[in-house]
Amino acid sequence: MKRSRINQIMAEAEDMIARFGFVLPPFAWWTPDEFRAKAPATRVAEARMGWDITDYGQGRFDDLGLFLFTLRNGRLADLQRGGGMAYAEKLLISRRDQLSPMHTHVIKAEDIINRGGATLVIELCGSDDAGGYDGGRGGTVWCDGVARPYGPGEKLRLAPGESVTLMPGDWHAFWGEGGDVLIGEVSTVNDDLTDNIFREPIGRFAEVEEDEAPRHLLVSDYDRWLG
Repeated sequence: MKRSRINQIMAEAEDMIARFGFVLPPFAWWTPDEFRAKAPATRVAEARMGWDITDYGQGRFDDLGLFLFTLRNGRLADLQRGGGMAYAEKLLISRRDQLSPMHTHVIKAEDIINRGGATLVIELCGSDDAGGYDGGRGGTVWCDGVARPYGPGEKLRLAPGESVTLMPGDWHAFWGEGGDVLIGEVSTVNDDLTDNIFREPIGRFAEVEEDEAPRHLLVSDYDRWLG
């Protein structure tokens, strides 16, 4: 993706987030130079909090992509010992008919919440005995505390205010239907480097072409900018 396109997506996301009454934390507004100066004294880079815009390395963001902002992220060591900061939270934007491809997680359990906009469609499939994708299996998820059995490939539609709890092994893909959707994600500790298991071989992060200066850094920029 060109950096200019990433900057444009950021600006559009800022507008949508504000329209629904959400306010991003102070570190969201750091310039790249401010990030380099301030981040080493914080957990922002270590926890990989901040802006995340991906086309899954395929160069077709409008068709296959997702906007994410990680608001907070705990410590895997706390999750493993069963106490402490074992949680994470994100805001996502899924655009109309923009696919986030079929995937699951080994560790992360997550609540996916339609925070506003159009309908969020989630396609669901179960796992085989080893946790791999099984297009012939269904399962059960919880929608706002109510058990919801699903068949293989069934599409769950969430209106604004509705949510679903997805456990490790619940394979899922999602997109906006009828318009863009602002999504909340509340989960256990998030690790985007190792805990996204895609059905098809695909990249998690965009490959960035630097055609202009960054508006704000992406989480995938941190290692390079901080050395």
